[in-house]
Amino acid sequence: MIRITVSAALLSLALLSAPAGADELDVNTDALVDASAPQRGMTMQRVSERWGEPTRRVAAVGEPPISRWQYDGFTVYFEHDRVIHTVLDRG
Repeated sequence: MIRITVSAALLSLALLSAPAGADELDVNTDALVDASAPQRGMTMQRVSERWGEPTRRVAAVGEPPISRWQYDGFTVYFEHDRVIHTVLDRG
């Protein structure tokens, strides 16, 4: 037989219902990408038309094929022929 006192039960309930004490930070990562850099979904052709020839092209690897183009200031990652991510260089 288990006996729980009223004060122990109230203490347990209070601990379970108390906030964890951690703050939540909501960061919109899309806002961290420079609007003048290639955006997700753009085609290789559109990137080439807008930013010209990259300083370096790294051939596709894996399945799905992921390739990257390096420009001064940022690197563009493609899946097939579409931008999946743009990383700004540290500066």
